[in-house]
Amino acid sequence: MPEKTYKDPELALNRIYTRSGDQGETRLVNGRRIPKDDLKIEAYGTVDELNSFVGMACFSAREMATASNEMGRLADTLVRVQHELFNLGSILATDPKEIQSKQARVTAADILQLEAEIDEMNANLERLRSFVLPGGCRLNTELHACRAVCRRAERIVIALSRKEDVPKDAIRYLNRLSDAFFVWSRWACGQLGVHEVLWQPNQGASGSVD
Repeated sequence: MPEKTYKDPELALNRIYTRSGDQGETRLVNGRRIPKDDLKIEAYGTVDELNSFVGMACFSAREMATASNEMGRLADTLVRVQHELFNLGSILATDPKEIQSKQARVTAADILQLEAEIDEMNANLERLRSFVLPGGCRLNTELHACRAVCRRAERIVIALSRKEDVPKDAIRYLNRLSDAFFVWSRWACGQLGVHEVLWQPNQGASGSVD
């Protein structure tokens, strides 16, 4: 049996609350306690928030698989992304000098996979003549929400990188993932045969004034 790339989790979550965080601090993977409003916590906390949004989009894709077989494939991809985001969170939740060789992380292989999927799904999409707004179908809006949260996670991780060493692949992964969410949101509308909502500046109240 081939050796696993990363070490399996060693957890025993028998108690959900411990009261140890009641003073506004929490513990990193390597054991150091830091304030809960530290930028490091904000970084992996936002990645965790993104993971929740991805889970919602995945659920919608599974529901829509009856209308489009390809939706099942997207759902599988989104599950993989959830695992990758947890791998990313593992690194962000650890002090740089305490990261272990077998500790889960995102790598160039994860980024290359996203790029391949972006190129494949984008190849058959209509060229955009305007920016798009979230809409058209539920999955489209959920994937746009994922994109927006992913961009926020990227900004926070970049800010963190000015304070401590952050693996370059962590930032590159979030950047590419936000692009993937954008392409997947457009692709979802195409698969379901619904029109995307294009930005039309004159649709605003000020644009309709005579």
